[in-house]
Amino acid sequence: MDLSSAAKKKYMELAFAEAKKAQDLHEVPIGAIVVNANGEVVGAGFNHRELDQDATQHAELIAIRQACATLGTWRLLDCSLFVTLEPCPMCAGAIINARLKQVVYGAADPKAGAAGSVVNLFDVAKFNHHPQIIRGMYRDEASQMLKKFFQEIRRQQKQQKLISDSGENNKNTTN
Repeated sequence: MDLSSAAKKKYMELAFAEAKKAQDLHEVPIGAIVVNANGEVVGAGFNHRELDQDATQHAELIAIRQACATLGTWRLLDCSLFVTLEPCPMCAGAIINARLKQVVYGAADPKAGAAGSVVNLFDVAKFNHHPQIIRGMYRDEASQMLKKFFQEIRRQQKQQKLISDSGENNKNTTN
């Protein structure tokens, strides 16, 4: 499947729409879309780790599961995955096992990226499948979305600590 630049942009925008759903639910804003050879979206997902309290509920895995169910096969040979953040080792393993043809991602993940930032599992010669990787599509937008999300989390934690500390101080002065 050779998608045009315009088609790739469209699918990345859909992945961002998934990431926004995660953000609205106070999840880390990562979204993913699986597209088949006909250009149809066959899977979509966003992070659910906090909602489900399940470490495996990454956007990529949810989108891959949905694509497998939609297509009735675990082999996604002619499919592409669009994701807003570089896949982690767990997701890279699922991508390899699902035989995805192509992975397009936005921001690099310097802490857990398995497409070159920390390790590149897609280049391991002994693995039986090696998807094409397209790095950095909408990189700045993806990075900004994540940066703003974590800044807001830290702001809320700081505010909560101030409230908590204030309550402790009030308790101590009244005793």
